Amino acid sequence: MFKPKYSISSELLANIKKISSLVTQLNSRTYSHIILHKFERKARDLSAHASTSIEGNPLPLTDVKALLKSRPEHVRDTEREVLNYNTALIWLEKELKKSSPLSITHDVIHKIHTLVMDNLMTETQLYGYRNDPVFVNDPREHKTVYWPPDQQDVRNLMGELIEFIHHNQKDMDPLLVSGIFHKQFVIIHPYIDGNGRTVRLVTKALLSSMGLNTFNLFSFENYYNTNVAKYFEFVGERGNYYDLANKLDFTSWLIYFTGGIIDELLRVGKELEKQTMTPQTVTLDHHKIILNYIDKHGFVTDKLYSTLTKRAKSTRNLDFQKLIFLGILKKEGKGKATYYKKI
Repeated sequence: MFKPKYSISSELLANIKKISSLVTQLNSRTYSHIILHKFERKARDLSAHASTSIEGNPLPLTDVKALLKSRPEHVRDTEREVLNYNTALIWLEKELKKSSPLSITHDVIHKIHTLVMDNLMTETQLYGYRNDPVFVNDPREHKTVYWPPDQQDVRNLMGELIEFIHHNQKDMDPLLVSGIFHKQFVIIHPYIDGNGRTVRLVTKALLSSMGLNTFNLFSFENYYNTNVAKYFEFVGERGNYYDLANKLDFTSWLIYFTGGIIDELLRVGKELEKQTMTPQTVTLDHHKIILNYIDKHGFVTDKLYSTLTKRAKSTRNLDFQKLIFLGILKKEGKGKATYYKKI
């Protein structure tokens, strides 16, 4: 059974209390539907950029935003990495709306990994944990610095980690559960590739259980991307797994992990404070009808909208145009086949 070693130091306890306070403050505020949608899209862009950048993807944030908006049919691997991560984010958000906290299972982890690595790995590597040995190299030192557990032990180790979550999710602080899962997953290194992106997404799912209603508005991956070397220093290990397994102490990582969440919550809080209620950003009831319908069904047409409201065709068109102007919706199709969906 997996029993992680850690201590609730004064610094870690202070971080947990600070996060609880910030979450309470954010959840007590009310923002327009339009502002929240804009922030959700911005957080997805930032997460897709940061999490792939951590792994060496060279695309700058401006290119990532353009890519996620245009979604070209033919892409390079660097672009596919970003598109895949965004697809996985959207899938995860939908699953969390159905059930939060999301029950973490082998199948859920495999699903996230498959979305992240779609068309980037062979099918035999994509479905299930690795069947081959892996090594972690330090590109600066040009040598191997970590030897993960043997492939035949991976499934049992992941099973113990999943059991740890299920056993402690109700009683242990979700910050501790999320942080411990994150580091232990990296240590096990259950896949040939895509481990970092997969664990950051699963960690998002675990963090959603901490009562953060504004979960979709922040990107904790962004904190790691500001100093990648520091992130790898705390989350990774050096040496052979079998020599380290019984000696690992998660305390320093948990302090760093919770500190990053504080940093990102403060950033989002400041940005939200700058938003003012103007005629351009105020959400009216008819805008909410459109957005809520799309949240449930994925798209809306003018004909469908006409069954939900008594507004005339000309004013319905203005409603759609305003949401398009604000960068929330995009128009697809032509003529009678026209429909609207979120960007």
